[in-house]
Amino acid sequence: MADAKIFEDLKADHDKHRTLLAQLGETKDDSDERGELFEALRKELQAHAAAEEESLYAAMLGNPELRDEARHSVSEHKEIDDYLGELVETEISSSAWLSKFEEMRHRYLHHIDEEEEEIFPSAGEVLSAQTEAKLADVFEDRKPKELAAAEKELPGDARE
Repeated sequence: MADAKIFEDLKADHDKHRTLLAQLGETKDDSDERGELFEALRKELQAHAAAEEESLYAAMLGNPELRDEARHSVSEHKEIDDYLGELVETEISSSAWLSKFEEMRHRYLHHIDEEEEEIFPSAGEVLSAQTEAKLADVFEDRKPKELAAAEKELPGDARE
């Protein structure tokens, strides 16, 4: 069911991401605040995607009924990661940065809305309560480790 701990954890992260995106959208060109908020968002998105893929999406990929949805979401994670990589490489005070950020924000908000409205309910119908509990444990274990990794790893092609 879509109100299991794994989905609660993921939605809590999404709410944090929505807040960071809104705060970033309000910053001025070359403010220190923009850089600090972007770095927080970058690490959070990288860690969230990795931990989500290692928990929920790994289980979904193993289930033929859920595989296509999982592949779709994982491909969107790659798209967001590529946007983050471009943002890291763009002058943060430029209009190009702000334009790219707005594109990324739009795509990411679409992605998390789709997850919450379609993918999580689909997974909740197919996965057992026991599996969902295990996935929550995996996610909660991986997320701090992925945050630590994101401190050192840049997004996009820069880390390949």
